[in-house]
Amino acid sequence: MTTVLRTRAELAATLAPLPGSLAVVMTMGALHSGHEALLRTAREQADFVLATIFVNPLQFGPNEDFDRYPRTLDADLEVCRAAGVQYVFAPSREELYPDGEPMVRVDPGSLGEELEGASRPGFFDGVLTVVLKLLNLLRPDVAVFGEKDYQQLTLIRRMVRDLELDVEIVGVPTVREPDGLALSSRNRYLSAEERLSALRLSAALRAGATAAGAGRGADGALAAAYRAFGEGTTGAKLDYLVLTDPQLGPAPVTGPARMLAAAWVGGTRLIDNLPVELAPAARTTEE
Repeated sequence: MTTVLRTRAELAATLAPLPGSLAVVMTMGALHSGHEALLRTAREQADFVLATIFVNPLQFGPNEDFDRYPRTLDADLEVCRAAGVQYVFAPSREELYPDGEPMVRVDPGSLGEELEGASRPGFFDGVLTVVLKLLNLLRPDVAVFGEKDYQQLTLIRRMVRDLELDVEIVGVPTVREPDGLALSSRNRYLSAEERLSALRLSAALRAGATAAGAGRGADGALAAAYRAFGEGTTGAKLDYLVLTDPQLGPAPVTGPARMLAAAWVGGTRLIDNLPVELAPAARTTEE
């Protein structure tokens, strides 16, 4: 049975006497198989699972898709029930922000101005503010987030560490369609032709990861990724393609790294990333 909570009072009355550990999965709804993976992981981490469903206005820019972002609460609740989620917190905008948009927000620092932050100014202020607000309201033992939003996950982990929050952050690998497309609520905006173009994003990342593993270094990995994306062809426009260390700092010479990309496909902006292992450069026969 899944209990739907809509107010702070209902939340407090339910969670205060909870006889066990709590894991939370924060979502904006429009749940898909990627969210189901988060919910399954949450079930493994704690005695009780609570999913939040809230389309957060703070993380949408003036020209972004807040008004058309899919609201599918009834279907989302069915997904939660099937996943064995005990509680869903689905507050109204007025319930979560009773005084209107908050005057005080979380500053993500310099990392929040790069990559997604450069393309979407203020985005991570809004994300971190609502995440901190929900963590304070819910007081979970564990919070589960997807690696598809890798920069977001990295910043949430940094916020938890810097602000001494008593919660464990668990990341879950990206869930993909059989053809490699990363699952996203925004995929439903794509036409059949645009969806084919969107596959260039994951293809670029795979090509970069292969080159990195073959010892071609960071520059070679990026070059292979750009070639696979096919920059200059129609259908998709690359926003960024970068190789970093796992904490989104400068790319290492060898070892674990992360390749991240974003692209516009028609009117839809998609993001994706892959873990990469930079192998030592292969020795030539002349050496």
